Amino acid sequence: MGIFKVATFNCNSVRARLPAVLSWLGREGPDVLCLQETKVQDKDFPASDFEGVGYQAAFTGQKSYNGVAVVSRHPMAGVRRGLYGTEGEEARFIHAVVQGVPVINVYVPQGYAVGSEKFRYKLSWLRDLLEHIRTNHDPALPLVVTGDFNVALEPVDVHDPEGLKGEVCFHPDEQALLKEILAWGLGDVLRRHHPEGGHYTFWDYRIPNALKRKMGWRIDYILATAPLAGKCKKVWIDTAARTAEKPSDHTYLVAEFNL
Repeated sequence: MGIFKVATFNCNSVRARLPAVLSWLGREGPDVLCLQETKVQDKDFPASDFEGVGYQAAFTGQKSYNGVAVVSRHPMAGVRRGLYGTEGEEARFIHAVVQGVPVINVYVPQGYAVGSEKFRYKLSWLRDLLEHIRTNHDPALPLVVTGDFNVALEPVDVHDPEGLKGEVCFHPDEQALLKEILAWGLGDVLRRHHPEGGHYTFWDYRIPNALKRKMGWRIDYILATAPLAGKCKKVWIDTAARTAEKPSDHTYLVAEFNL
Protein backbone atom coordinates (compact mmCIF):
# COMPACT_ATOMS: atom_id res chain seq x y z
CA MET A 1 0.00 0.00 0.00
CA GLY A 2 2.94 2.33 0.56
CA ILE A 3 2.88 5.38 2.81
CA PHE A 4 -0.27 6.06 4.85
CA LYS A 5 -0.10 9.69 5.96
CA VAL A 6 -2.33 10.88 8.80
CA ALA A 7 -2.66 14.43 10.13
CA THR A 8 -4.67 16.07 12.89
CA PHE A 9 -5.53 19.75 13.26
CA ASN A 10 -7.75 21.75 15.60
CA CYS A 11 -8.75 24.32 13.00
CA ASN A 12 -10.79 26.55 15.35
CA SER A 13 -13.53 27.04 12.69
CA VAL A 14 -13.27 25.16 9.41
CA ARG A 15 -14.93 27.97 7.47
CA ALA A 16 -12.62 30.65 8.88
CA ARG A 17 -9.57 28.50 8.11
CA LEU A 18 -10.84 26.89 4.87
CA PRO A 19 -8.50 28.49 2.29
CA ALA A 20 -5.47 27.68 4.44
CA VAL A 21 -6.63 24.10 5.07
CA LEU A 22 -7.27 23.46 1.37
CA SER A 23 -3.87 24.90 0.51
CA TRP A 24 -2.23 22.68 3.14
CA LEU A 25 -3.96 19.60 1.72
CA GLY A 26 -2.72 20.48 -1.75
CA ARG A 27 0.82 20.92 -0.48
CA GLU A 28 1.09 17.95 1.92
CA GLY A 29 -1.37 15.45 0.41
CA PRO A 30 -2.21 13.38 3.51
CA ASP A 31 -4.39 10.32 3.12
CA VAL A 32 -6.40 11.44 6.14
CA LEU A 33 -6.80 14.80 7.88
CA CYS A 34 -8.74 14.82 11.15
CA LEU A 35 -10.20 18.19 12.08
CA GLN A 36 -11.50 19.38 15.44
CA GLU A 37 -13.46 22.45 16.50
CA THR A 38 -15.02 22.79 13.06
CA LYS A 39 -17.72 24.98 14.69
CA VAL A 40 -20.31 24.44 11.96
CA GLN A 41 -23.66 22.70 11.62
CA ASP A 42 -23.68 19.76 9.25
CA LYS A 43 -25.80 21.56 6.68
CA ASP A 44 -23.12 24.27 6.43
CA PHE A 45 -20.02 22.09 6.36
CA PRO A 46 -17.97 22.96 3.22
CA ALA A 47 -17.89 19.40 1.88
CA SER A 48 -17.94 20.51 -1.76
CA ASP A 49 -14.81 22.60 -1.24
CA PHE A 50 -12.95 19.52 -0.05
CA GLU A 51 -14.34 17.49 -2.95
CA GLY A 52 -12.94 20.14 -5.28
CA VAL A 53 -9.41 19.29 -4.17
CA GLY A 54 -9.93 15.51 -4.25
CA TYR A 55 -11.07 14.79 -0.70
CA GLN A 56 -14.30 13.50 0.78
CA ALA A 57 -15.43 14.38 4.29
CA ALA A 58 -17.36 12.68 7.07
CA PHE A 59 -18.38 15.10 9.80
CA THR A 60 -20.58 15.86 12.75
CA GLY A 61 -21.00 19.38 14.03
CA GLN A 62 -23.00 22.00 15.84
CA LYS A 63 -23.33 25.74 15.62
CA SER A 64 -20.39 27.79 16.97
CA TYR A 65 -18.90 25.04 19.15
CA ASN A 66 -17.11 21.70 18.94
CA GLY A 67 -17.40 19.66 15.73
CA VAL A 68 -15.13 16.98 14.25
CA ALA A 69 -14.46 15.73 10.72
CA VAL A 70 -12.44 13.09 8.90
CA VAL A 71 -11.24 14.27 5.50
CA SER A 72 -9.93 11.48 3.26
CA ARG A 73 -8.45 10.97 -0.20
CA HIS A 74 -9.98 7.49 -0.15
CA PRO A 75 -13.47 6.04 0.29
CA MET A 76 -14.58 5.76 3.92
CA ALA A 77 -16.56 2.99 5.58
CA GLY A 78 -17.96 2.37 9.06
CA VAL A 79 -18.65 6.02 9.81
CA ARG A 80 -19.88 6.55 13.36
CA ARG A 81 -20.82 10.02 14.54
CA GLY A 82 -20.82 10.32 18.30
CA LEU A 83 -19.35 8.48 21.26
CA TYR A 84 -22.75 7.85 22.82
CA GLY A 85 -25.03 7.81 19.80
CA THR A 86 -27.61 9.94 21.58
CA GLU A 87 -29.65 12.85 20.29
CA GLY A 88 -28.20 16.21 21.27
CA GLU A 89 -24.76 14.75 22.04
CA GLU A 90 -21.89 17.23 21.80
CA ALA A 91 -20.05 16.82 18.48
CA ARG A 92 -16.76 15.46 19.80
CA PHE A 93 -16.28 11.98 18.30
CA ILE A 94 -16.19 10.49 14.82
CA HIS A 95 -14.94 7.16 13.51
CA ALA A 96 -14.23 6.04 9.95
CA VAL A 97 -12.32 3.22 8.29
CA VAL A 98 -9.87 4.40 5.62
CA GLN A 99 -7.78 1.97 3.54
CA GLY A 100 -8.67 -0.72 6.06
CA VAL A 101 -7.44 1.36 9.01
CA PRO A 102 -10.02 2.37 11.66
CA VAL A 103 -9.52 6.03 12.58
CA ILE A 104 -11.06 7.65 15.67
CA ASN A 105 -10.99 11.45 15.80
CA VAL A 106 -11.81 13.19 19.10
CA TYR A 107 -12.17 16.65 20.52
CA VAL A 108 -11.97 16.04 24.26
CA PRO A 109 -13.77 18.58 26.50
CA GLN A 110 -11.41 21.32 27.69
CA GLY A 111 -12.62 21.13 31.29
CA TYR A 112 -12.82 24.86 32.12
CA ALA A 113 -11.46 24.67 35.69
CA VAL A 114 -10.33 21.89 38.01
CA GLY A 115 -13.21 20.84 40.25
CA SER A 116 -15.91 22.34 38.04
CA GLU A 117 -18.82 20.41 36.54
CA LYS A 118 -17.18 20.79 33.14
CA PHE A 119 -13.98 19.24 34.51
CA ARG A 120 -15.95 16.29 35.89
CA TYR A 121 -17.60 15.89 32.49
CA LYS A 122 -14.16 15.84 30.85
CA LEU A 123 -13.03 13.01 33.11
CA SER A 124 -16.26 11.11 32.49
CA TRP A 125 -15.90 11.58 28.72
CA LEU A 126 -12.34 10.22 28.77
CA ARG A 127 -13.50 7.18 30.77
CA ASP A 128 -16.25 6.56 28.25
CA LEU A 129 -13.78 6.88 25.36
CA LEU A 130 -11.59 4.25 27.00
CA GLU A 131 -14.59 1.95 27.44
CA HIS A 132 -15.61 2.45 23.82
CA ILE A 133 -12.12 1.54 22.62
CA ARG A 134 -11.98 -1.52 24.89
CA THR A 135 -15.37 -2.73 23.71
CA ASN A 136 -15.00 -2.13 19.99
CA HIS A 137 -11.32 -2.57 19.16
CA ASP A 138 -8.41 -4.97 19.60
CA PRO A 139 -4.88 -3.75 20.42
CA ALA A 140 -3.51 -6.51 18.17
CA LEU A 141 -5.23 -4.95 15.13
CA PRO A 142 -4.63 -1.62 13.37
CA LEU A 143 -6.25 1.45 14.97
CA VAL A 144 -5.44 5.17 14.97
CA VAL A 145 -6.85 7.43 17.68
CA THR A 146 -6.14 11.07 17.08
CA GLY A 147 -7.29 14.59 17.86
CA ASP A 148 -7.21 17.33 20.44
CA PHE A 149 -7.17 15.61 23.83
CA ASN A 150 -6.81 18.81 25.86
CA VAL A 151 -4.35 16.92 28.08
CA ALA A 152 -0.61 17.48 28.28
CA LEU A 153 0.70 14.14 29.49
CA GLU A 154 4.27 14.74 30.65
CA PRO A 155 6.41 17.68 31.85
CA VAL A 156 8.06 17.79 28.39
CA ASP A 157 4.61 18.52 26.90
CA VAL A 158 4.32 22.02 28.41
CA HIS A 159 6.56 25.06 28.44
CA ASP A 160 6.32 25.59 32.23
CA PRO A 161 5.67 22.25 33.97
CA GLU A 162 6.18 23.61 37.48
CA GLY A 163 4.03 26.70 37.02
CA LEU A 164 1.24 24.80 35.26
CA LYS A 165 1.25 21.71 37.49
CA GLY A 166 -2.26 20.79 38.60
CA GLU A 167 -3.98 23.21 36.23
CA VAL A 168 -6.71 22.14 33.84
CA CYS A 169 -5.19 20.28 30.86
CA PHE A 170 -2.15 19.44 32.99
CA HIS A 171 -3.82 17.75 35.93
CA PRO A 172 -2.99 14.28 37.32
CA ASP A 173 -6.59 13.04 37.05
CA GLU A 174 -6.65 13.76 33.30
CA GLN A 175 -3.16 12.38 32.81
CA ALA A 176 -4.07 9.15 34.59
CA LEU A 177 -6.98 8.55 32.23
CA LEU A 178 -4.89 9.24 29.14
CA LYS A 179 -2.27 6.84 30.48
CA GLU A 180 -5.00 4.20 30.83
CA ILE A 181 -5.96 4.73 27.20
CA LEU A 182 -2.33 4.30 26.19
CA ALA A 183 -1.92 1.24 28.44
CA TRP A 184 -4.79 -0.49 26.60
CA GLY A 185 -2.40 -0.76 23.68
CA LEU A 186 -1.83 2.57 21.96
CA GLY A 187 1.54 4.16 21.25
CA ASP A 188 2.17 7.90 21.18
CA VAL A 189 3.98 8.06 17.85
CA LEU A 190 5.40 11.56 18.31
CA ARG A 191 7.19 10.49 21.49
CA ARG A 192 8.53 7.35 19.80
CA HIS A 193 10.41 9.60 17.40
CA HIS A 194 10.93 12.73 19.52
CA PRO A 195 11.30 11.92 23.24
CA GLU A 196 12.79 15.35 23.95
CA GLY A 197 10.76 18.40 24.96
CA GLY A 198 9.98 21.55 23.02
CA HIS A 199 7.53 19.95 20.56
CA TYR A 200 4.21 21.76 20.93
CA THR A 201 0.95 21.81 18.98
CA PHE A 202 -0.92 24.64 20.76
CA TRP A 203 0.06 28.20 21.63
CA ASP A 204 -2.47 30.32 23.52
CA TYR A 205 -3.69 33.37 21.58
CA ARG A 206 -3.64 35.33 24.85
CA ILE A 207 0.14 35.05 25.23
CA PRO A 208 1.94 37.59 23.01
CA ASN A 209 4.42 35.94 20.62
CA ALA A 210 3.82 32.56 22.27
CA LEU A 211 5.22 30.62 19.30
CA LYS A 212 8.39 32.71 19.10
CA ARG A 213 8.82 32.48 22.88
CA LYS A 214 8.26 28.69 22.76
CA MET A 215 5.41 28.99 25.28
CA GLY A 216 3.35 26.06 24.01
CA TRP A 217 1.55 22.89 24.95
CA ARG A 218 1.46 19.48 23.27
CA ILE A 219 -2.21 18.47 23.64
CA ASP A 220 -2.83 17.00 20.17
CA TYR A 221 -1.96 13.35 19.59
CA ILE A 222 -1.69 10.61 17.02
CA LEU A 223 -1.93 7.28 18.84
CA ALA A 224 -1.64 3.91 17.15
CA THR A 225 -1.82 0.25 18.08
CA ALA A 226 1.36 -1.82 17.79
CA PRO A 227 0.73 -3.11 14.24
CA LEU A 228 0.78 0.50 13.05
CA ALA A 229 3.04 2.20 15.59
CA GLY A 230 5.91 -0.10 14.65
CA LYS A 231 5.54 1.01 11.03
CA CYS A 232 5.54 4.74 11.80
CA LYS A 233 8.55 6.17 9.97
CA LYS A 234 8.14 9.90 10.47
CA VAL A 235 6.27 12.31 12.76
CA TRP A 236 6.41 16.09 12.65
CA ILE A 237 4.64 19.28 13.70
CA ASP A 238 4.05 21.98 11.10
CA THR A 239 4.89 25.04 13.16
CA ALA A 240 5.03 27.18 10.00
CA ALA A 241 1.24 26.94 9.70
CA ARG A 242 0.93 28.68 13.08
CA THR A 243 2.68 31.74 11.59
CA ALA A 244 0.21 32.10 8.69
CA GLU A 245 -2.30 34.92 8.44
CA LYS A 246 -5.27 34.34 10.79
CA PRO A 247 -3.91 31.04 12.14
CA SER A 248 -5.60 28.63 14.49
CA ASP A 249 -4.15 28.47 18.00
CA HIS A 250 -3.17 24.87 17.15
CA THR A 251 -1.20 23.50 14.23
CA TYR A 252 -0.88 20.26 12.26
CA LEU A 253 0.59 17.10 13.72
CA VAL A 254 1.52 14.60 10.97
CA ALA A 255 2.56 10.94 11.00
CA GLU A 256 3.61 8.68 8.13
CA PHE A 257 3.16 4.90 8.34
CA ASN A 258 4.90 2.55 5.93
CA LEU A 259 2.16 0.04 5.19
